[in-house]
Amino acid sequence: MKYIFPLFRIYFTKKMLLMLVLGFASGMPLALTSSTLAAWMVTEGVDIKTIGIFSLVGLPYAFKFLWSPLLDRFLPPFLGRRRGWMLITQGALIATIATMGFFSPASQPLIVAFWAVALAFFSASQDIVLDAYRTEYLAPEERGPGAGIWIMGYRLAILVSGALALIMSDHISWRSVYVIMGLVMLVGVAATFLCPDPEAGRPLRHGAAPPQSLQEAVVQPFVEFFKRPGAVEILLFVIIYKLGDVAAAQMTTPYILQHIGFSRTELGTIFKGFGMAATILGGIVGGALMTKWDLRRSLLVFGILQGVSTISFVLLEFTGRQLWALSTVIGIENICGGMGTAAYTALLMGLCNTRFTATQYALLSSLMAVSRYVTGAPTGFLVVAVGWIWFFVICTALAAPGLLLLIRYRKWAGGLETGP
Repeated sequence: MKYIFPLFRIYFTKKMLLMLVLGFASGMPLALTSSTLAAWMVTEGVDIKTIGIFSLVGLPYAFKFLWSPLLDRFLPPFLGRRRGWMLITQGALIATIATMGFFSPASQPLIVAFWAVALAFFSASQDIVLDAYRTEYLAPEERGPGAGIWIMGYRLAILVSGALALIMSDHISWRSVYVIMGLVMLVGVAATFLCPDPEAGRPLRHGAAPPQSLQEAVVQPFVEFFKRPGAVEILLFVIIYKLGDVAAAQMTTPYILQHIGFSRTELGTIFKGFGMAATILGGIVGGALMTKWDLRRSLLVFGILQGVSTISFVLLEFTGRQLWALSTVIGIENICGGMGTAAYTALLMGLCNTRFTATQYALLSSLMAVSRYVTGAPTGFLVVAVGWIWFFVICTALAAPGLLLLIRYRKWAGGLETGP
């Protein structure tokens, strides 16, 4: 035990507490524009086609890079470049979430759609500035643990705005639910006031000032990035590192429900509940290990574990509908996925020049999102063509190209701000 506690000591600091709360603030709005909103529409008798169309309200998350340069360029008149925008977006989120609850998706669908898009827009904007703040506030050696504790806060927020909100809706009106969820966002506001200004705390990377014009804020992030050694390889790695993990994730729900035959209750309890806890554990353990390992080793080891966890689903082909087997597979997959996400997030932070943190991080994370959508589209056809066992074998093999690219990691190192 004397070796375990020092490994996790880094989590018991003010910095990590702030990362936990800010991660919670980042995750709170997501379910309110997706699963919770869909549940509200179902209870109000909205038809399934309209519910499907409402999935488009989340598009601002995919296109947040379009306005991210504005958050790099313009300085609010209070709290500095990062914390000022944090407070503005959080205030807008509180007002939007609470206001949205005063309209009915059944009788006023267009108005609810407007507020849902506004909610997604302000949420994506908050994510832009929170990602930038985290990148600038954490020292390189703190980014792995910071990513791990952020994952924990984010997942806890999804429980609150998802599961807890649904439970509350059985006892109080949806209007009250959304007003309460809006008020919960005040924890993010409190954290914003407690956060120190990262630009006052330590000098910007490369000693450069923030962009002085909108043109510079839009153009220079690309110019600066592509001047780095191995820039194209870095972008390719960002796209493909979690390719196999993402592809398998698209089909795990139909695999567990339809092919193996588990019930929705079993899926919800183990896959959603236990799986979320396992993801948090993976992020925490992965972040702690990264205080001892360099980024390349972390990406390599956690990437291998991601691949192994994907092939573990084949175990269910031999055990059939056994809860212990499902728990084992889900535990392995989510712990390893949480580790990989911690290292991956630390990589994205290390790739950002602090002159353009908001823009560059938004662009890199958008690439990851695009790869998720593109990879997920053909997975159903692949299952039909090759069967479930070979599907998971292929998804495991998709981890290999990203791991092979790590051979070139030393070439990228000049463009990275890394830890130990």
